[in-house]
Amino acid sequence: MQNDVFQNISKIIERDSKSTTYKFALLRGVIDIIQDNSPFINISKDRVHFPTGLLIEKWMLYYYPILESQPLIPQINGETNLAFGTQLKKIILAYKSIGGFSAFYNDLKNKGIPKNLQEDFFALAKKLKGTITTMPMKYIGRSLSNDYYSLFQYESGSARRNSTEIDLEFLINTSGSFSIPFEYYEAFKILGSFISGQDSILFKWAEFSVNASRQNLSIEKVISEVLKSPITERDVAESKQIYKAILKKEGKVFCVWTGKAITSYDVDHMIPFSVWKNNDLWNLLPSQSNTNNQKRDKIPSPELIEKQKDLILHYWELLIGSQLQRFKKEMQVALLGNNSFTSWQQTGIKQLQNSCAYLISNRGYEEWKI
Repeated sequence: MQNDVFQNISKIIERDSKSTTYKFALLRGVIDIIQDNSPFINISKDRVHFPTGLLIEKWMLYYYPILESQPLIPQINGETNLAFGTQLKKIILAYKSIGGFSAFYNDLKNKGIPKNLQEDFFALAKKLKGTITTMPMKYIGRSLSNDYYSLFQYESGSARRNSTEIDLEFLINTSGSFSIPFEYYEAFKILGSFISGQDSILFKWAEFSVNASRQNLSIEKVISEVLKSPITERDVAESKQIYKAILKKEGKVFCVWTGKAITSYDVDHMIPFSVWKNNDLWNLLPSQSNTNNQKRDKIPSPELIEKQKDLILHYWELLIGSQLQRFKKEMQVALLGNNSFTSWQQTGIKQLQNSCAYLISNRGYEEWKI
């Protein structure tokens, strides 16, 4: 990887136009998708392709708490409204009395957007896609080149509405794709989680909002809103309760890591929640308490997953029997990508191993073996 790629990324963050926070949201979104090791990432020749729907989801999650925040956190110079602000505020208002940000995210990822809100959601998704693809994607890199779309390239997709459910899979399947050069993908993959300090995307985003507010806001206030997660402690507890109910019905419980029969257990995030805020049911597994305490925030080695895959698959089968729709949705987005669900066992285990290997090798998390 050449040094000029890193220099170019620095120039884009520092010197590209800053009339809105769109540039920061686009870069942050791409890095987050890469850091999630999404199974939808497709490397083809000298470019890497991503579903635009995943980026639309990220923007919804980034801007929801910002537009909901009081006091207002400016995101654009000289104007009060974002291009998609009216559409997103409709969604925020609709969810205010039915669970807010967390409930919206749960519907988007699992239950599907309620029918009475689908028109507004579809309008928001359409507006976000237009904003992302005709504004930051078009102009990012102008500090390096006079060409439009010099870094990002977008391929349109048909925004069909014949799906029975409007959810994250709908966004992924109908919003087209975009690509970046392979060398930028490699740079984001290696440095994405370490772009920190005065030149970080999040700091620059917060700094922009503070300046746009004429110093009426603090950096700390803005960052606390920008980093707000849609997954609450209550959501984690409810998912674990679902799992415990399934295990109680099953009768015998075995520690997923040791294989020993256990009468008391913890429901463990296989990939720790502190590392990857993923509350999917496939990522929750029963573990002996002392074993779980030893694991803590470590990442299971690919070899350990291979060794225990029969037990992992056993629990996944139990989830399919009890929570079929939720399990399928979560598995498809997090582990299967464009692969058919018919091969979910083999593909799911392989992608789980790849994700753990990526977290260990590329992001430096401690490996865990028994």
